[in-house]
Amino acid sequence: MLKIGLIREGKIPADNRVALTPAQCKWIHKNRTDLQVTVQHCETRCFSDKEYQLAGVEVKDNVDDCDILLGIKEVPVEMLIPGKKYLFFSHTKKLQPYNQKLLRAIIDKKITLIDYECLEHQDGKRIIGFGFFAGIVGAHNGMMAYGRRTGLYQLEKVNSSKNLQHLIHTYFGLNLPPVKIAVTGSGRVAHGILEIMNLLGIHEVEPEEYLEKEFAYPVYVHLKGGDLYSNKKDGGYARNDFHARPENYNCVFPKYIPHTDILMNGIYWEKNIPRLFEMEDVKRPDFRIQTIADITDDMNGSVPCNIGDSTIEDPIYGVNKLTLERTAPYLPGSIDIMAVGNLPNELPRDASRYFGEQMIKFVLKDLIEGGSDIIEKATIVKEGKLTSHYDYMKEYAGV
Repeated sequence: MLKIGLIREGKIPADNRVALTPAQCKWIHKNRTDLQVTVQHCETRCFSDKEYQLAGVEVKDNVDDCDILLGIKEVPVEMLIPGKKYLFFSHTKKLQPYNQKLLRAIIDKKITLIDYECLEHQDGKRIIGFGFFAGIVGAHNGMMAYGRRTGLYQLEKVNSSKNLQHLIHTYFGLNLPPVKIAVTGSGRVAHGILEIMNLLGIHEVEPEEYLEKEFAYPVYVHLKGGDLYSNKKDGGYARNDFHARPENYNCVFPKYIPHTDILMNGIYWEKNIPRLFEMEDVKRPDFRIQTIADITDDMNGSVPCNIGDSTIEDPIYGVNKLTLERTAPYLPGSIDIMAVGNLPNELPRDASRYFGEQMIKFVLKDLIEGGSDIIEKATIVKEGKLTSHYDYMKEYAGV
């Protein structure tokens, strides 16, 4: 029988999400007689040890006897068990310097690493992730920040609501001003942002209207790849070509700057992709944006004035428009930035249910039975060796 272990999160601050909920573990035990799930004792999960035990799942402190270990965030080097197969978000595929030591330890300990971020359908669409709930929480935080800056309405923090359903109830009767919001992206994060736009009753308008008109009610424009980037030669946009050669494109978002009060950023970004604007643009007299929710949260990335993470406890900081230095939020002459790296932790039970559903539907069978292209392409390290898909990481990995 194959044994799967849900490991205790070791990264500080501790993440409280899980890869499988108690109910999902119970379903697996009922429907897969060849599989057993064990949960490592933990006091900080959004689902308690007792909830797992009531679902018939064994909870114990040591999971060394498990074949596959499921986490969420990066596993601290000292907690890695040699020779095991792990699934978690390693944040190494972009050669992030802060996790170089982690990847080298995984190789040294002859571990197999399957990264959730690398699990993709044949068309390149990511299979699994918390992006939808990052979009939900990030959009709410952005709207909350704008309300606090202007004093025109009031929203409380997401984690003051026990779940998504309760959060939605807090929107009843909320009267928003005629604000203009730009939403970027087309993936799960953007879908979460759009969910909040619709729940708040904010009207969608086309890009041409957005650029030409002011409105007596709140509106948003949804800007996807073709709305944001144009080929330097012919002005066109082809998705596959853009992702293969982003340096051949210009970003046209700056034309939206004089017409936007709030930017909700949900686009995927890598270093060769043009930024939405440059830092010097913040000094422009027509830089109208007052609040930026950088939900994809790439420091100095697509939103250059994301100059560092904020936290769930203190999600908003300011950036002075003249000095470009970090300040307290809501000050005159500054813009407010929301850049939290673990947004779904504010709705951990909802986010975990969604994540686990995708795991069971699209990943679990392939993971157990083997021979899957999806699993193979998401395997960064196999038994201590970089796989061929990740040869570009050799120098980073020190091999």
